[in-house]
Amino acid sequence: MSTKEKRYAMVIDLRRCIGCSSCTVACKLENATPEGNFRSWVVERETGAYPAVDRYNLPRLCNHCENPPCYKACPTKATVLAEGGSVLVDAAKCIGCRYCMAACPYTARFINKKVQAADKCTFCHHRTIHGLLPACVTTCVGHARFFGDRNDENSAVAKLLAANKTETLDPELGTGPQVYYILPAGTTLKAIWGSRGEE
Repeated sequence: MSTKEKRYAMVIDLRRCIGCSSCTVACKLENATPEGNFRSWVVERETGAYPAVDRYNLPRLCNHCENPPCYKACPTKATVLAEGGSVLVDAAKCIGCRYCMAACPYTARFINKKVQAADKCTFCHHRTIHGLLPACVTTCVGHARFFGDRNDENSAVAKLLAANKTETLDPELGTGPQVYYILPAGTTLKAIWGSRGEE
């Protein structure tokens, strides 16, 4: 066990993702997000030109960045950093100004009309504080999602990060995303993701 501070992360193996969207459904049921809003979703992408076309599924969610621009942009301190580095929103402090939404380069936030506050993936904080996995991880049909403390060398996440080449979305932004992707051979996340998250 590492003596380093706990740091939660997620690893998504794109070689295993079948695009079934069970993660999206599980997240919606677990968190009761309003119709039309999602904390987790899957983007389908094609790369190449006919007839040499490849198709990929790219699961998306908040990246729980080490240097979150949404945290700095929030004027009321409604965006908070929880133990383990999870980025959360205190709906009671949120005034719905959308500054955090504008600051997030990953389009991971939305306004929850039920509570009139910014909303996003929380890494299922209400579950992880009790030792449970996020809902999206437990229901992944392809067993493509892994969650845990990346600083614990015995965790599945730490072992995957040590054994595989991984990439994060737009690392050049310096946000330090904590959602890591294992890619199929012969492609890059930039090739699949495109320019600044065009969806």
